[in-house]
Amino acid sequence: MSKNTMQMSTEDRIFHVFNDIFLILCLIVVIVPMMNVVSCAFSDPSNVLNGRVSFLPVGLSVKSFTYVFKNKLILTGYRNSVIYTLLGTLISVIITIIAAYPLSRRELKFKGLFTGLFMFTMLFGGGLIPTYLVVKRLNLVNTMWGVLIPNSLSVYNMIIARTFFASQIPADLYEAAEIDGAGDYTVFFRIALPLAKPILAVLSLFYAVGLWNMYFDAVLYLNSYDQYPLQVILKEIMTNATTQAAMVKATGQIASAETLAMTESLKYSTILCACVPMLAIYPFVQKYFAKGLLIGSLKG
Repeated sequence: MSKNTMQMSTEDRIFHVFNDIFLILCLIVVIVPMMNVVSCAFSDPSNVLNGRVSFLPVGLSVKSFTYVFKNKLILTGYRNSVIYTLLGTLISVIITIIAAYPLSRRELKFKGLFTGLFMFTMLFGGGLIPTYLVVKRLNLVNTMWGVLIPNSLSVYNMIIARTFFASQIPADLYEAAEIDGAGDYTVFFRIALPLAKPILAVLSLFYAVGLWNMYFDAVLYLNSYDQYPLQVILKEIMTNATTQAAMVKATGQIASAETLAMTESLKYSTILCACVPMLAIYPFVQKYFAKGLLIGSLKG
């Protein structure tokens, strides 16, 4: 029987061996810290404080999670983060697509000028104080729009989307639709958007991760605990636990050790509370994520 498989040379075999070794090392670098975080989160706080936990939980316990979720604001933080993430992602994707699609069309006049203006904002910005003053003058401080609108457009994401429209959708398809009498809106909504599902998934993931991990903008523009996202609430829980640990040091060795142990264990449980939702969503869009990055690296 004839074999259709290509015979690898010695150099190819050596390359594959070293490539496999490198990828295994990268996997270890990623997996080991994650295993340590999970193990510490589900271990007894005293064992975490004494450094006995490495890859497997020691003294299985959920005390740190109980401490986190007994705080009434934690559910409020989750609710706010979900709202900010869903609504902010929707707004950002719409704005990005509206900006990217015209820049991908050859018929657009002054396309180079508009692209240059977008690129300019990647290199130069107004700064923190002017941005805050603009948000304040627009009466957006202490509102959800204050954390969603100012950063609703990422020029990097817009370039990726523009590249997708320009390289993945043939210009002949647009021309055929226009010959058949389709207008600009019809071409956009009935041809471009249905074919842009991969890039929509990529943009949604990019924006969703950024909004879910939002912290600084929330601290800067929001003043109410009822509006804080999850990251700020988790930071407050950690700060309160650290403060309590500092206050009880003088009250006795046993109380101090227990409080310090809980504070150390909280570091890992809060990491899991913040990461698990995004980790659960990522596998469903991972293939689009890799494709979107590849598209963005091919053309500019």
